[in-house]
Amino acid sequence: MKNNITTLFNIKYPIIQGGMIWVSGWKLASAVSNAGGLGLIGAGSMYPDVLREHIQKCKKATDKPFGVNVPMLYPEIEKIMDIIVDEGVKIVFTSAGNPKTWTSYLKEKGITVAHVVSSVKFALKAEDAGVDAVVCEGFEAGGHNGREETTTFTLIPMVKEQVKIPVIAAGGIGSGRGMLAAMVLGADAVQMGSRFVATKESSAHINFKQKVSEIGEGETQLTLKELAPVRLIKNHFFDELQILYAQNPTKEEIKQLLGRARAKKGMFEGDVTNGELEIGQISGLIHDVKPVKEVFEEVILEFNEVKRLFFSDL
Repeated sequence: MKNNITTLFNIKYPIIQGGMIWVSGWKLASAVSNAGGLGLIGAGSMYPDVLREHIQKCKKATDKPFGVNVPMLYPEIEKIMDIIVDEGVKIVFTSAGNPKTWTSYLKEKGITVAHVVSSVKFALKAEDAGVDAVVCEGFEAGGHNGREETTTFTLIPMVKEQVKIPVIAAGGIGSGRGMLAAMVLGADAVQMGSRFVATKESSAHINFKQKVSEIGEGETQLTLKELAPVRLIKNHFFDELQILYAQNPTKEEIKQLLGRARAKKGMFEGDVTNGELEIGQISGLIHDVKPVKEVFEEVILEFNEVKRLFFSDL
């Protein structure tokens, strides 16, 4: 499956794992890289020293390329970037900020940079900043999302029409069929997050993994738009949030309900009642928790079978 993304990152398959908070530790990243994709360590939920530890463990667990995902709203981002350079990480995915802030610095250090965007406008800004690829994430995705609420399969061809750099599709993709559909629409690769949440190697709590495998269509919703749009599983905390919204709350009142470490409580510590549970709409098609290797085998097998079925005569 050689193309410009597999060449850019030196990977076997054009499959990239989302660098998710509380989920994407060294075990998941190394397993994805060993399976032929690109694993990403999620720096967003890590103190600088913890990130260094995960990078070092990942280097011992795989001899394949891996990267680090860095939300640029991180309060200690300078320390994070110093560690990435010091540890010799060669691939960085940035998000939640202006790509011009760090792209030049990282590329001067010989690092390949991709940036996550939710619109054509931001894709063009990322290209202008000098990134090597853009991740175009539709609002089907879990975690933090774009305010435009553009769907992945609408966003991909619109971005592809405007930029010259490789395009990675993200949001609502968790199968071989979804991967093929995204590539038919112009994506050079896919980034999958939710499917890798429900794997043995993910650092998510088993309660959260099990919850993801049990929910169905319509059991997630985009909310918290006043702060930063995020897609959540509908649980007791979500219901409390809706009750508060009915009272026309201020941002401060919403922040007060959210409190501190609410996402950690849900996804990492396993409180699926009162925690913030971030996951994508594709969770309705995730029915089990399995090893990363099996996920890859299923995705690649389905991709090839469907491709052969529909495009064998082309």
